[in-house]
Amino acid sequence: MALGDSTAVGVGARTGGGYPDRLVVKLRAAYPALKLLNLGQSGATSSDVLDSQVPRALRTRPRLITLGIGINDVGLQISDDAFAVNLEEIVVQLRKLGVPMAIANIPDLALAPAIARLVPRSIYERRIELFNEHITASAARHRLTLIDLFAWSRENLSGRRELFSPDGFHPSALGYDVWAQRMLPQVISLLRETVAASA
Repeated sequence: MALGDSTAVGVGARTGGGYPDRLVVKLRAAYPALKLLNLGQSGATSSDVLDSQVPRALRTRPRLITLGIGINDVGLQISDDAFAVNLEEIVVQLRKLGVPMAIANIPDLALAPAIARLVPRSIYERRIELFNEHITASAARHRLTLIDLFAWSRENLSGRRELFSPDGFHPSALGYDVWAQRMLPQVISLLRETVAASA
């Protein structure tokens, strides 16, 4: 089960969906019965996840949860403290489901071509870092698997125009493929845990 924003939906890619759909494709050979419930919504903020996605999630029985949220909070100038409160409540509620959970931090989208033209990189990057500190803290507090997209993006996004869609902000189909591949090892590890626990 995936919760999140436009990157869960796949905005920017003409086909193939976002990273959750691509993760399932990559996992299909090893887990042929795997199904995806994607609750992601384009434009979602942390408050949107809390208000509309979490209640739906709590009515399900997933084997694994992924959560990726925060970049719209950054862009809409929502305070990092408000984000932290929302994120904590999201995680507390989802942990009631008693299944492994992976949370991705926010990539360094200060490197996105559309952002580079509008905002000084240092300002946008610092806001992302503040939000990621809260994500890291929540992951540690609740023993979530943290997928570090920020560090990966700093090493791999600069100058890689092909990883972005024509809007210069959302990933391209290739960008989503690379994103899913970055998440794959940790997701496989969590799925193995769920299989072992149910054996």
